[in-house]
Amino acid sequence: MRTDDLVAMLATGIEPVRPHATRHRLARALLVGAPLSLLAMLVGFGLRHDLAQVVALPMFWVKLLFPISIAAASFLVVQRLARPGVRIGASWLGLAVPVACMGALAGLAWFDAPVEARLPLLLGATWRSCAASIALLALPMFVAALLALRGLAPTRPAVAGAMAGAWAGATGATVYALHCPELTAPFLAVWYVAGMALPALAGALLGPRLLRW
Repeated sequence: MRTDDLVAMLATGIEPVRPHATRHRLARALLVGAPLSLLAMLVGFGLRHDLAQVVALPMFWVKLLFPISIAAASFLVVQRLARPGVRIGASWLGLAVPVACMGALAGLAWFDAPVEARLPLLLGATWRSCAASIALLALPMFVAALLALRGLAPTRPAVAGAMAGAWAGATGATVYALHCPELTAPFLAVWYVAGMALPALAGALLGPRLLRW
């Protein structure tokens, strides 16, 4: 086959890629995964009974905005990782800054509390189940994110899988916050971060298998 014929054959049926196709594909994954995670929380856990009262507390909004900010940052990083040749750059700071701020807030609360009150600040009443519950609620978003990435072109599948897991974990933590009774920064800095880290670890392990070209 002549080179000209080969080039013509490869060019046959080529259509331009729609602008922002990657963002739209990942947004569709969010529109599927996040409602399913919310539904799983409502059915399996339920809203906290005093939600109407705690929304007046600043710490409730800190607890809610903490995973939301990580989810938004993860979404942006996953967009970059889904396209060959696009560098992450400083986008990772969007994940690091909320975690660092929550860690600083937890440190202030820890050292400001009496010694006998510190362990309850860290453990609360639900430390045994918190991380696992977040990871469980992240599962719909995790599956949706990986399916979306499989149709894109990540060149670093382990990193892309990890960031998809972080995105899913943060989504799970956001919906779990509507059920969770805990409102202390040390608890959030440890157990919410652990819950978000579990899907990220799973994504790093599964990414090289599921996201290879």
